[in-house]
Amino acid sequence: MSISVKILEVTGPKLLHEERFTQDFLAVCTPTFVTGDIQSNASLQRASLQNATIYHFLNLRQSHVLDLIMQGLWTKTQSSPLEAPYFSCVPYLMGEGQAMQYSFWPKSGHRTPVPRLPRRPPDDYLRLALEQRLSRETVDLDMKVQVQTDSFRMPLENASVLWPENLSPRVTVATLRLPQQAVDFAYAAKMARLLSFNPWHCIADHRPLGNQSRARKVMYTALSDLRHRMNAEPHFEPSSSDLP
Repeated sequence: MSISVKILEVTGPKLLHEERFTQDFLAVCTPTFVTGDIQSNASLQRASLQNATIYHFLNLRQSHVLDLIMQGLWTKTQSSPLEAPYFSCVPYLMGEGQAMQYSFWPKSGHRTPVPRLPRRPPDDYLRLALEQRLSRETVDLDMKVQVQTDSFRMPLENASVLWPENLSPRVTVATLRLPQQAVDFAYAAKMARLLSFNPWHCIADHRPLGNQSRARKVMYTALSDLRHRMNAEPHFEPSSSDLP
């Protein structure tokens, strides 16, 4: 699972000028990325296109067995989009000369039973869990920051390395609050067509770092442009007046 958060009304010059007042935060529910660098990522994408992903990891000439094991350790059946931690996996600036990674953690220990286990859950069970939970209560997630304190054990260019918490604990810096609401999936589907997320929708003090982030700047922009052309929808920057 992944989470995409767009903060509105953020002032200051942005690194991508297509949006002037937003700051995007993107995260996934595994603490390390599936590939360490963009070359490995390209290899994985080529294998995926051939429906042979396993050969990327078990390639005898350039094996990625350790990445396969690490991702296997993190993979599990999720109970709800509101009950899993999410991680940036790649580093960002936190002001001049300081790197960090961020994450989002549910404040509540609530766990929604996964239906039909050990059989396959319904395809929409995560959507239903989100809808039912928000219909009853407000949900808070802590945003935590882990600053880089060791450039070797907490590298910027290898996203498959887990930054040790004994070197730098995660510190809560903000709360993401999802108010109690009736989830309007028609509105959500409309926003999914219009919105574009990019880690480079940010101010310079929070610039993405590392080779995969540099590649994402180009990739996310190209995919967004393609999607808007196919949907015949112009780029859309939301404001507070667009909230339901």
